[in-house]
Amino acid sequence: MLGFPKAIKGHIRSGAGTVIARNGMIAAAHPLTVAAGLKVLQDGGNAIDAAIAAGLTATVVMPEMCGLGGDIFAIIHAPGEAPITVLGAGVAPRAATVEQMRAAGLQTATGPKMPTTGPLSIGVPGMIDGYDQLLQRFGSRSFASLATDAIRHAEEGVALNPMCQAATVLHQAMLARTPSTAGILLSGGKPMQVGDILRQPGLARTLRRLASEGLADFYKGETARAMADAVQALGGALSADDLAQHETVWADPISTTYRGYTVYQTAPPSQGLIHLESMNIAEQADSALLGRLDAEAVHILAEASKLAYADRTRWAVEPGFGETPMDVLLSKSWAAKRYAEVGPRAAEEVRGGDMQDGDTTYICVIDGAGMMVSLIQSVSSAFGSGIIAGDTGIVMNNRVGRGFNLADGHPNIFAPGKKTMSTLNLYSLADASGTAIGVGGTPGGDGQPQWNLQTLSALIDGDLDVQSAIDTPRWSIWPGTDPANLPNPFELQVETRFPDEVLAGLEARGHRLKPMGPWGAGGASQLIIRDPSSGIMAGGSDPRSEGMALGF
Repeated sequence: MLGFPKAIKGHIRSGAGTVIARNGMIAAAHPLTVAAGLKVLQDGGNAIDAAIAAGLTATVVMPEMCGLGGDIFAIIHAPGEAPITVLGAGVAPRAATVEQMRAAGLQTATGPKMPTTGPLSIGVPGMIDGYDQLLQRFGSRSFASLATDAIRHAEEGVALNPMCQAATVLHQAMLARTPSTAGILLSGGKPMQVGDILRQPGLARTLRRLASEGLADFYKGETARAMADAVQALGGALSADDLAQHETVWADPISTTYRGYTVYQTAPPSQGLIHLESMNIAEQADSALLGRLDAEAVHILAEASKLAYADRTRWAVEPGFGETPMDVLLSKSWAAKRYAEVGPRAAEEVRGGDMQDGDTTYICVIDGAGMMVSLIQSVSSAFGSGIIAGDTGIVMNNRVGRGFNLADGHPNIFAPGKKTMSTLNLYSLADASGTAIGVGGTPGGDGQPQWNLQTLSALIDGDLDVQSAIDTPRWSIWPGTDPANLPNPFELQVETRFPDEVLAGLEARGHRLKPMGPWGAGGASQLIIRDPSSGIMAGGSDPRSEGMALGF
């Protein structure tokens, strides 16, 4: 079967946990989201329909990861059409000022930091309009029909899973600050227990209203006014006018090639360029070397990630406020220059290259006709701003507080009406003929580009099946690009399933290791590959989350 990476070229290889199907497949990080999407596919809906049904269910069953008050990015490969991306990110409130943010934020020795939670951390949510745009252009089902499972789960309640329960324990103090939040996500001011029933009647009412009144109500109707009023009552700047002016952006994806395959990613304000640049840098190394997954391979991939993160921090900017030099950052010559800076030991300080003149949930779906959707949605950090907007049940994002910098002259400095550079990114894969063959991604903030790099390198360089590529021992360079974490010394977070000789080799190369347990380095990767000649699909899902891949 032509068109597959060599990991499954010539036949579908089914490693332990790999799912094989032909008529449709979905992979996501929660069983109920997968069930909602699979049901739509089996009822004749297409990949867009299934992804939205799954995404809506995720906003109910994974409130720590996503919500109607968050953002959405997606890559769509419709059969016979060029890939297109949806950039559903909102702007910072137009009435807010950089002086206001400096006064409200954390004061540190290196200067003020943005308020990372609370009412001033909230930006305009882009997810609902993103859904609306996707349905208008590609969908075959109504929003009302796709919201059925989400409404039922919100009304009847769902059993609290371990990951959400652990997040409420970790963020209990933040959740307790706002009565509307504590009333839903805490019980008597304390975290609920695993298996307790989480009911969200306000969210159910909002979903029902959107289903009956139309999605424009979220931005220009009663829902918009209720959301803005609730945020402003808490001292936030988000207004009904901010919501009314929101627009989703359709854009061409950015891309690069890797070992003969084309990798597509989301353009700014997404930081998908980090993934592509790090792959370009890694491609300078021998494929067989990287496929060994030994200390030298991890060292090269980790140093490539450091370099790409530094370039993003120095050069990337929201398109409405400047131009990111993408033609340089994603060129092979730039990659060769940066690869030459990878030394035998871990770099302690990495800066963006010089130029002359110049917590989230992921879902992927493929239907029987070959339409592919790679979709990620998020409220940014766990539970976003920590605010549920009044009785709407909507968890509001903290993308503004998490993403912007407050340093004068920084390309990502806060400005009213500006979009911050976003950690959200995802990928799709095409073969040498340009035919789409796969979609994948993971949640995880600054970990996303690193884990996407590792998965594709394991698939292509390591000759692994899709599930085994996801299962390989994982690492993460920290810090990445989050302003709140900078500056800090680099550490290499590693899963302890790496062999002792690999860990020792990394320490010998100067990496400051932080053991994360056997499966604790983060992420919830999902990946589906499809053979274009037969339609057979192979899917995998990350055991680090509670998700799965299912097909029929």
